[in-house]
Parts: sequence; C-alpha cells; structure tokens
Amino acid sequence: MTETNDTTVQAAGCVLWRRSPYDGQLELCLVHRPKYDDWSHPKGKLKRGEDALAGALREVAEETGYTAEPGARLPTLHYLANGRPKQVCYWAAQAVAGAFAPNDEVDRVLWLSPLAARNRLTQPRDRTLVDDLLSAVRRP
Repeated sequence: MTETNDTTVQAAGCVLWRRSPYDGQLELCLVHRPKYDDWSHPKGKLKRGEDALAGALREVAEETGYTAEPGARLPTLHYLANGRPKQVCYWAAQAVAGAFAPNDEVDRVLWLSPLAARNRLTQPRDRTLVDDLLSAVRRP
C-alpha cells in the first residue's frame, strides 16, 4: 500500500521530565536532531498498528536512552511537515532510569528548567506543551 500525499502522518512523543538531582527542581529533556538542527521534545512516527502511547515511550527510549513512566495525556499537535499533515499525540512522562548516548537521530540532549526549555525549543507550537506539562505535574 502506498501513501498518498494527503495521508496524515501519525506520530507520538512525550514531554519528558525529572526532578533535578541537584536541587529537586523540575527539568525537561529536549533532544537535538542534527538532521534538522532543531531542539524538540522526543517524538517520532508510529509503526504500523502501534498504539500511540507505546510509540511515544519507544521513541523516548530510542532518542534519549531513558525509560519513562507515562502520566497525563497532553494536547495533540496538528501541523504540516514536508507538505503533509502530521498529527503528534503527546504525554507527560517522568524519566525513571537510563542515560543518554548519541545515536543516529539525536546527537545531544539537555535537561533544562521549564523557562529555559521553552526558550530553547525551535518550534513555537512545542512551547505550549511546556505549559501543559506544568499544569499536569502540579495536579494532585
């Protein structure tokens, strides 16, 4: 089966967070993709038949080296990528174990405060997810 140009690309990702090992403050993980020279939340295309949450957690592990505990569902983003509609489902996810090693897709990660992460993100659409995460993490 070939995809037509109007087929929506299905993707998923996480706004990955942890408590700083130094001061306990909230930190967000951003990934740098040299192919696009951008900073973003870890995300990627879903495999055929893959559940969106499973795909999001897989992408986090592949891109960052961390396993994550999923939390609240965050808003789904819709935009055009290379002329095709793309839909990216997001979750808040706490990093629970792991360590980063550079790979084919991601050459660097940064753990940043929410404000620094918002300022570092390349795409403005990704910045609203920082606020959504903060609301989700602060819920009882």
